[in-house]
Amino acid sequence: MAHRLLPLAVLTAAALSATLASCADDGGGAEPLRTTDRAVPVGTGYTSDQLEQALLTEVSGYERAGEPDSGEYGSLKAIQNFDQLQDQVTLDKPRCANAAGRPADVDPGTPTAIVTFARGNGQTATETLMAMTAAAAERQVKARVPAGCLTFRTRVGSQWSEHRVFEAQSGDLGAGSRTVGVTTTSGGSHTKTWYVVLRGRRFLATISLYGPNATRAEAEQLARAAYDQARRILP
Repeated sequence: MAHRLLPLAVLTAAALSATLASCADDGGGAEPLRTTDRAVPVGTGYTSDQLEQALLTEVSGYERAGEPDSGEYGSLKAIQNFDQLQDQVTLDKPRCANAAGRPADVDPGTPTAIVTFARGNGQTATETLMAMTAAAAERQVKARVPAGCLTFRTRVGSQWSEHRVFEAQSGDLGAGSRTVGVTTTSGGSHTKTWYVVLRGRRFLATISLYGPNATRAEAEQLARAAYDQARRILP
């Protein structure tokens, strides 16, 4: 059964970035199952180790938040911790669970690599690379925000947050891309999350840029750099 990752703006970029950073320093627990220990799914071709080598190694103005994480998608600590966090979220429009830009319906065995960068103003940039067939990657790029979900609300505990979604037309980054922005208002704070999903040769790349000053231009610039890096490294 496909694993469904709910890309809620209130948790997605912040939760994945924070959990990845904290897990990088956590020496306890079992080691994630790496795709080099099992057969690579037919039609994908890349292992998680190869994907990790193809991640961005530096981002100007940012510092890497711990070591990259790689393995089967469903085994990564960042993904597992996110799944636990999302159970705490209530939506006023349940159909809008996939209103942002992160990939959904990802097989838990998909070879994946993740890295997060952070800077002092609380802004984070997360790159995710997944081994994926051209057809599967194309479906992710062509996904669209559900009807009626350009605005929605979420609640964590007693705190409600309001979200406004911007969806760009199909982009030309890589072999095809999509860009989605989410502005979140929670109490007196305002944050923005930009997602860029693009496909390459047998891989899908996602950039998540989160913070009060996150911009579409910077997210797409990072996505372009991520694609160029992946093309240079992956055979």
